[in-house]
Amino acid sequence: MNREEFLAALRAALAGLPEADIESSVEYWAELIDDRVEEGLSEAEAVSALGSPEEIAREILLDAPMTKLVKAKMKPKRSLRGWEIALIIIGFPLWLPVLLAVGAVILAVYVSLWSVIVALFSVVLAFAAGAPAAVIGGFVFLRGLGGALLGVGAGLVCAGLAILFWLLSVQAAKGMVGLGKAIWRGIKACFVGKKKEETV
Repeated sequence: MNREEFLAALRAALAGLPEADIESSVEYWAELIDDRVEEGLSEAEAVSALGSPEEIAREILLDAPMTKLVKAKMKPKRSLRGWEIALIIIGFPLWLPVLLAVGAVILAVYVSLWSVIVALFSVVLAFAAGAPAAVIGGFVFLRGLGGALLGVGAGLVCAGLAILFWLLSVQAAKGMVGLGKAIWRGIKACFVGKKKEETV
């Protein structure tokens, strides 16, 4: 595949996005090919090193804002017929509540998972506050060397647990952020996948 064939295939795979976005992407990949050719690769080697235009287009579409994907997907290829409009209106009492219910369930599960993360950070805060309180309590309320050592030991245990739960909480929060991104990319992939099937 030469440069022009690659860019034409990329342009076709990005069809549906705004023309300015398509041109920007095509120009970027054209410059990338030109740079590799200047480095001494042949045009065919430079193109083959990039990967397939369909895979590149898929990544571009997954990185595109959701609004652009929805507009591209919802843009009618033809005007709707009267019976299609009537069917959409008549089915509205059925499909809208189902759509809202599915969205509410997904949101509720996601919020519930985040509440667990918040609870973990609350445990961290409790142990962090308990560490100095245990040390002070050992010296103030449990008089003598044994009480002081008990307070210091309890404070060290609380501090250690605070650090442990902090590390767990940070990892859990990073996992939730990753899960959120994966869910969002999955939703976008539904639009990208359907778009790809239509253009084939």
